[in-house]
Amino acid sequence: MPICRKSAISTSERGHPLIGVAFMLAALFCFAVLDTTGKYLSQRYPVGVLVWARYLVPAIVLGAVLWPRMRRNLLVTPRWRLQILRAALLAGVSFLIMGGLKTIPMAEGTSLFFVTPLIVTLLAGPVLGERVTVANWLLALFGFSGVLLIARPDGHLPLLPVLMLLGGSLLYALYQLATRKLAPTERPLTTLYYTALVGAALSTLALPAAAHSELPGPVDALLVVSLGVSGMAGHFLLIRAMAFAPASVLSPLIYVQLVWATLMGWLVFGDLPGASAVGGAGLIVVCGLASAWLAHRR
Repeated sequence: MPICRKSAISTSERGHPLIGVAFMLAALFCFAVLDTTGKYLSQRYPVGVLVWARYLVPAIVLGAVLWPRMRRNLLVTPRWRLQILRAALLAGVSFLIMGGLKTIPMAEGTSLFFVTPLIVTLLAGPVLGERVTVANWLLALFGFSGVLLIARPDGHLPLLPVLMLLGGSLLYALYQLATRKLAPTERPLTTLYYTALVGAALSTLALPAAAHSELPGPVDALLVVSLGVSGMAGHFLLIRAMAFAPASVLSPLIYVQLVWATLMGWLVFGDLPGASAVGGAGLIVVCGLASAWLAHRR
């Protein structure tokens, strides 16, 4: 990727949106692998250690690859405060999502997290000054009714993990808004490196609480390292997808991650969502797609 203030996208790249779609689907697969591996490991190891590994690996790899080429330009930015805030928001998302998925099936947990696009639509008004219509509010209302269908008050899902996942979706919405404010002026590689560096630094604070946890064996150690690899690969593929296809093409595809999450939840944990969860997830997806369509029309 070119190293410049604004990401240079060649005409030849923009002429191949199907390549962008392929990159996007691969990125979503990586994120589903990240969530599934994190859920699997969180049954035996503290979430703080897993989040630390998830950011430490890309911080080391990106630093080793990018620093010889960019030197101090990798870190220099006039908007370093917003870079740090954005990275801290994503680190908080990682803690909440991994902690929430620890005791909630993959399909239901991922569905709860996918209210993020609706939250972004509502917050874009006060934060970015974008117009929020009555239709946007109605879609958000119907989308949150999908959340109630998934986390229905009958004791099916524990309350605290549900609140953690919804809190994670709120932080992720703020993270996306921060990303949109940074995108016009910041180098993508600088933003990517701040994400890894700040995430690793903040998650290090959680390590003392895990001082007495057991050390992972060889297989689990590889899985812990894979958290960083899958997260880094997912973000890289996402950046490449945006180089080949516009956001209006890529945005509706994010719900494919629900399919990956359901399949992996069934293959790894033997979990299949019930009718209520499927209905709630479907309602969230429909409202999210309708919201994206309205934004595209505007």
